[in-house]
Amino acid sequence: MNFFDIDESLEKLDKKATENCKEAFDRIEKNSEYNQQKVLSAFISCGISEMHLGVSTGYGYDDVGRDTLDKVVAKTFGAEDALIRHSFASGTHTLSVALFGILRPGDTVLVLTGRPYDTITGVFGIDAKTDGSLKDFGVNYEQVDLLPDGTPDIESIKERLKLKPYKMAYIQRSRGYSLRKSLLIKDIKELCEAVKSVSPSTVIMVDNCYGEFVEKSEPTEVGADLMAGSLIKNPGGGIAPSGGYIAGRKEYIEMCSHRMTCAGVGREVGATLGHNRELYMGFFAAPHTVGEALKTAVYASSLFSLLGFETSPKFSDVRGDIIEIIKLNSKSALIAFCQGLQSGSPIDASAVPTPAPMPGYDDDVIMAAGAFTGGASIELSADAPLREPFCVYMQGGLNFYSAKVGILLAADKLISDIKAKEEK
Repeated sequence: MNFFDIDESLEKLDKKATENCKEAFDRIEKNSEYNQQKVLSAFISCGISEMHLGVSTGYGYDDVGRDTLDKVVAKTFGAEDALIRHSFASGTHTLSVALFGILRPGDTVLVLTGRPYDTITGVFGIDAKTDGSLKDFGVNYEQVDLLPDGTPDIESIKERLKLKPYKMAYIQRSRGYSLRKSLLIKDIKELCEAVKSVSPSTVIMVDNCYGEFVEKSEPTEVGADLMAGSLIKNPGGGIAPSGGYIAGRKEYIEMCSHRMTCAGVGREVGATLGHNRELYMGFFAAPHTVGEALKTAVYASSLFSLLGFETSPKFSDVRGDIIEIIKLNSKSALIAFCQGLQSGSPIDASAVPTPAPMPGYDDDVIMAAGAFTGGASIELSADAPLREPFCVYMQGGLNFYSAKVGILLAADKLISDIKAKEEK
């Protein structure tokens, strides 16, 4: 039964698009099964029981649920230690805590993956003055630009590291609002090996947002000293209502904990206020949820390729994150896509996304997201700055069959708008 008024030609195209996805879907399901077993093993080995799901208030001293969840995350990610908290306001906030936790006045951070995405530039203090940025605290910023093909320049990175001591080498796994490819685990491993071969004392930190559970290994399992991400993306499984995590070497996690709360107190305080249950459930559900989001991205790539649009990654590509780029080529097409996707959302389907200024971005941004959790990009969503070449960045999907409807409605709205313009 067709519950939605979708053009018949699209319904026919849907069958071919789905057929194209079979091999990629099989690969995704194998990874999801592996990662689900990895998470289950961590829960069992850490002895999770009903008492870990309890509530703490006030200072939160001796919150066994909070402290044990840290161990579950560390074990899952192959790290010595971890911090996972509902109180991290966003991925950028989590990354900021890690950066300020490690870096000190006079230190220099070297970004290995070119200019980072918009919202983190203010933390580094790259452009205009931002009160409280790393630059304000005397931390120096340098970057190595990507090669013309969008890949890290390994040789230039090695040469730069020979020039002087760098406290940190920073890697952004996902593409942000750029057209370069997201990094695969093998790429991150190569970068880690390159850094340590020249400068063993340099701390390697990875912005792992959108990348958790996409492959069978995480950056901390292939040489990264530290990584961080958001719980309203992959590792929250669509259940965590807020938060973030930092995982890595024990000494660095300890340093980060003293920035997370305050010096001399660190991880000993922080009431969970009843969020333990949601964080445990979200992390447990994450491998499956990420698999559904990946299927959604693969399907969108397949369908829009058949419609004649350029997509990245291709539906058959191995992926490093859950993001799909569709090059729409015009402002009107970008807006139509987002409005169509919104109409297939479980929440606020009647809302009409329009471009608007957003803090941390130089261009107006349009966002489509009918999410149970505000801003949760593990749920089906799409966003983009209104600038050439008018690419939409789509991600998420709590379950593939629902997300597929959103994608078909986005295509239907786009095609209808194109036909209407042609008829004028």
